[in-house]
Amino acid sequence: MRVAPPPPAARLSAVASSPVREILALTARPGVISFAGGLPAPELFDVDGLRAAFDEVLAKQPRRALQYSRTEGDPVLRQAIADRLTRRDLPTAADDLLITTGSQQALTLIATTLLEPGDVVLVEEPSYLAALQCFQLAGARLVPVPCDEDGLDPVALAELVDRERPALLYLVPTFQNPTGRTLTAERRRAVAEVAASRGLWIVEDDPYGELRYRGEALSPIAALDDAADRTILLGTFSKIMAPGLRIGWLRAPAALANSLVVAKQAADLHTSTIDQAAAGVYLGAVDLDEHIRRLRAAYAPRREALLAGLPEALPAGSTWSDPDGGMFVWVRLPGVADASELLPRALARDVAFVPGAPFFATRPDPATLRLSFTTHSPEEIAEGLRRLGAALA
Repeated sequence: MRVAPPPPAARLSAVASSPVREILALTARPGVISFAGGLPAPELFDVDGLRAAFDEVLAKQPRRALQYSRTEGDPVLRQAIADRLTRRDLPTAADDLLITTGSQQALTLIATTLLEPGDVVLVEEPSYLAALQCFQLAGARLVPVPCDEDGLDPVALAELVDRERPALLYLVPTFQNPTGRTLTAERRRAVAEVAASRGLWIVEDDPYGELRYRGEALSPIAALDDAADRTILLGTFSKIMAPGLRIGWLRAPAALANSLVVAKQAADLHTSTIDQAAAGVYLGAVDLDEHIRRLRAAYAPRREALLAGLPEALPAGSTWSDPDGGMFVWVRLPGVADASELLPRALARDVAFVPGAPFFATRPDPATLRLSFTTHSPEEIAEGLRRLGAALA
């Protein structure tokens, strides 16, 4: 008699599969114009520069690059990231940083370090889908903070902190995923004050901050005096270099550094040695700021093309965000529309988007959807919007 092995852990039952990943599989066929994934444009990857960096690493330091390495990360890479953050008004030392396998792993390490099952995590409404998955997997209870076009409401945040006693606040303050909105400087200061006066950890996720197309850059929350000792800043090279490298980092207060290192040791020992070494060489050989300027120059007209075409493509009464940077525009259809029900009609016309409901921690708004503008030319975006308009008609 054969006995079945035990089932998967019960905590997985509370975590839904990512609809973004499922839609990406559906849109892989040729001819589909996809506004679904938050993907950088592959034609803008610096293939030659990255190839040269890997060649140099393998030619000059193969034994080191192919060996196990320190959990904290490659010292050359950490110093290069520290220098970039310092130039962005956030003085940082290499020892303040932990290299992670993408910033998604940073979220997992934070959840492992700071959360017990049943702890409350405050999130924006709506919020980054993969962060919601991560915190749900850790057994946290997610509580959304009301938001408007200027980001989360600090007054509502203070009330929720007093009522819920959360372990941490997670937010993407600059060009947020999925809405594209940016938290104002005044509200950043207010968030820092709430965290300081009530004993709250802040997890500040910043994957898009350097992709600004208009306006002046804002200092990160981590740079504010009230937040300096309680903010964990997450960054990544996925949006400005190449996501396939899977190189991210977190900048943490000294009180958390050792615990996060131990959590990473238990997770994967260290991030890929050769990828870190190549990234360090690449950053020393190229002008990354100039590469980012090229990305901005390419993405800005794509953003404009999407925004210009929405009035004709969407039903009357629709509303949408007008982001200063990043990768996304957030749409709300009129009335009681359900974007999930409309998606099959769009796919039948070879165009795709992401329904907005999964980005909500509790009460979803089914009439919302997310559009990404980075992976197609303005001409392709115009054609995609024509198809989308026909599907929604």
